[in-house]
Amino acid sequence: MTPSASAPASTTAVRMPAAQRRAMILEAARGLFGSQGYNGTTTDQIAAAAGISQPYVVRMFGSKEALFLEVFRDTLDILLDAWRETLAHLGPDDTAAHVIGEQFVDLAAKRGLHTLLLQGFVSGAEPAIGAAARTGFLEMYRFLRDEAGIADDQVQGFLGSGMIFAIMLAIDMPARFDDDPDAADLLRATFGAKCGQVLDLVRGQRAAGAGGAGTGAAGTGAAGADS
Repeated sequence: MTPSASAPASTTAVRMPAAQRRAMILEAARGLFGSQGYNGTTTDQIAAAAGISQPYVVRMFGSKEALFLEVFRDTLDILLDAWRETLAHLGPDDTAAHVIGEQFVDLAAKRGLHTLLLQGFVSGAEPAIGAAARTGFLEMYRFLRDEAGIADDQVQGFLGSGMIFAIMLAIDMPARFDDDPDAADLLRATFGAKCGQVLDLVRGQRAAGAGGAGTGAAGTGAAGADS
């Protein structure tokens, strides 16, 4: 008998590293929590979207709340890291508020990023999530004030514009662009010169059905069980 014939088939299988599985779960959770909210998303749905068993998700994160807190933290870090990278390459004719605002729009390419943060910010009734959201919002404020050097009166406008941006994505207002002139005007006013870019991103994500989740707030009526 040859060595290849006697070796079990499992020895040749490639085992996915735990870190890769974790990243897949976080990406699936970001999209689903972002579109359906905390109470409207289950760990079963996240596991199915990630292509991983639900018991594995629970073993890795412990609970739906712990998973939401981790993906919220991960999403906030992605945002702050992108802003810091943008500041590090600030040109002589650039202003911090402008380039950071441009980066914020560009991050729409990261499915669920804006809406996941929004879901955290509106979930203050959940004690642990509310605490994380308050901490995270203050981190954003301190970054804009202390690192980007944006004056307080401008920071307020910047954060307000960011919330409107996230709301437009959360309610899937881009879906109305072609059939409602007022929706089109509102989207142009919200996204400015990057309106076309955002529409293309959202349409591409919808067509791809990324993560298996619906767009907008369509899933908010789903049961909020942990599994």
